[in-house]
Amino acid sequence: MASDASDTDTPSRHTEVERKFAPAETAVSPSFDGLSAIARVERLPEQRLDAVYFDTPGQDLAAHRITLRRRTGGPDEGWHLKLPAGPDERTEVRLPLGEGSDVPAELRDVVLAIVRDRPLAPVARIETSRTVDMLYGHHGTAVAEFCDDRVTATRAADDEHLTWREWELELVGEQADTGEALLDRLANRLFDAGAEPAGHGSKLARVLARAEDDAPESVRDPVHRAVAEQVAEMLVWDRAVRADAWDSVHQLRVVTRKIRSLLRASEDSFGIEDDAWILEELKLLAGVLGVARDAEVLAEKYETALDELPPELVRGEVRERLVEGGKRRYQAGWRRSLTAMRSERYFRLLDGLEALVAAEPPEAPPGEEAEPLSVESSYAKVRKAAKKAKAVAADADVPAAERDEALHRIRKRAKQLRYTAAALGKAKVADRAKAIQSLLGDHQDSVVSRVHLLKEATAARDAGEDTFTYGVLFSREAEVAHRAEAQIAKALKDLRKAVKAAT
Repeated sequence: MASDASDTDTPSRHTEVERKFAPAETAVSPSFDGLSAIARVERLPEQRLDAVYFDTPGQDLAAHRITLRRRTGGPDEGWHLKLPAGPDERTEVRLPLGEGSDVPAELRDVVLAIVRDRPLAPVARIETSRTVDMLYGHHGTAVAEFCDDRVTATRAADDEHLTWREWELELVGEQADTGEALLDRLANRLFDAGAEPAGHGSKLARVLARAEDDAPESVRDPVHRAVAEQVAEMLVWDRAVRADAWDSVHQLRVVTRKIRSLLRASEDSFGIEDDAWILEELKLLAGVLGVARDAEVLAEKYETALDELPPELVRGEVRERLVEGGKRRYQAGWRRSLTAMRSERYFRLLDGLEALVAAEPPEAPPGEEAEPLSVESSYAKVRKAAKKAKAVAADADVPAAERDEALHRIRKRAKQLRYTAAALGKAKVADRAKAIQSLLGDHQDSVVSRVHLLKEATAARDAGEDTFTYGVLFSREAEVAHRAEAQIAKALKDLRKAVKAAT
């Protein structure tokens, strides 16, 4: 397994691809002879593993198929945080044992959106006697690991003891990325030896009697289901932001705004008003994330643009100001985002979102009916914004900034329509609305970029630097905006046709 960290005090991340099996107590270990991918098998000395698992009082980590343990014994003893990454795949975040038995802050922070301000305490202890067979390929490198485990587990809640036998198959090295077919062939040998699929994704799941792979209870209506899915996505992107994964701040911001848009479009279904605190908190969070997002987008935009220009057109300190300066602003914005995401205010927002999803829809007052979410009502807002933008564009006395804002309003309404249409299963409408959103997103990015270019060009001029390249980039951005404006009429026409066909 490859790690992305070299500092022993820094969490390292590993990809873990494994399957678990339930053999009979008297089953004989499988033979891997005759498999073309396996050249030899080496049995390692028996391992004694002792792991204490931690979770919140409500077992919130287990509910999200996450395990957190402190394990002694074996070659990888230490703290292990396992995060789901696919049917057979997990991302394992590791730290050395260190001193004491309290959960390290570095690991707690990874799952802070789930744990929030709830305590983490031991929920189970699992002791394992493990026999390991290392499976080597023809090039002499290990490709997989077969473990025969004898397990003794104790639940902290009632001190009940459980014992069972378990087999594990885990891919190692490069096979962890490309060896699904090998995993299937190896698994067949275990089935031939009398094993069955384990029926649980982790030993802890068995101890807690939690079926990790059970589908969640279906949500009542499309809108609640869509919001529930986005709240789940929010927790996933939260982890990515904390790891500073590429584009993660942008994606968390997108999810945050999508949730707000869906809630605003169906306030009656959730029993909230236009000025509900949860809508305001979502807006503020999106604003905080926007600082890092805008800096990241601009830095990448300018880096690409400068690389495309002939060298003789790139003059002065433009790359330092626009690219390196943007990267520094991104880091500052990212740290500001983390501060917000570690606050009690953020935890209460997540609590509120989960409560909205879980609550029964409010009953309408006698004699009234809640207005259902519909494509028609959302499209009417797009049409109104487009009509306003057309009138603004026709008035030569209107400032350019006001015309830009009118187009931006179309984008916001199209975005709301896209999310509504997707929630209601109107894919064609959602696609056409997305096209408008993307088109006018490029336009808005151009507006933001030109403002930024003017600001940086002024600073460069005041510092006595050559400002020629800023003008070149400004002209390119203006062309982007003009192209978007030229295409918007057709995009709106295509949307109108899609809405008509869907209704």
